[in-house]
Amino acid sequence: MLKQTARKQDRLARARRVRAKISGTAERPRLAVFRSLRNISVQAIDDTKGVTLVSADLREMKKTKNTVEGALALGKLVGEKCMAAGIKTVVFDRAGYRYHGKVKAVADGARESGLVF
Repeated sequence: MLKQTARKQDRLARARRVRAKISGTAERPRLAVFRSLRNISVQAIDDTKGVTLVSADLREMKKTKNTVEGALALGKLVGEKCMAAGIKTVVFDRAGYRYHGKVKAVADGARESGLVF
C-alpha cells in the first residue's frame, strides 16, 4: 500500500511542477489528459477563465477499449472536437504521466486530426 501511495504522490508532484510552468488561454488551451485503470479522459481547458472548452473520454466511444488503439481513437476524437470549436493550437499537459503508451497515443491522435502542439 505504501508503494502505490508514494507512486501517486510522485505523479502529483510532477503534475504540480509542470502546471506551475504552463497554462492554457482561450487561443491556446491546455489539453489535459487523465488516465485511470478503466478510462482515459481529455479536456481542452482555458485557465484564464477556468472553463473547459472541449472534453472527450472513452465512455463516449462505445466500441473502444482502454488500450493504446483506443487512446489513439480518443485523440482523434478530441482533435476533431477542437477543430470544430475553432481551436487549432494547444499546450499538452500529460499530468505527470510518462509520455509513452496511451498518453503518447492520445497526443499522436490529436496531431493526426490537425492540432498543433
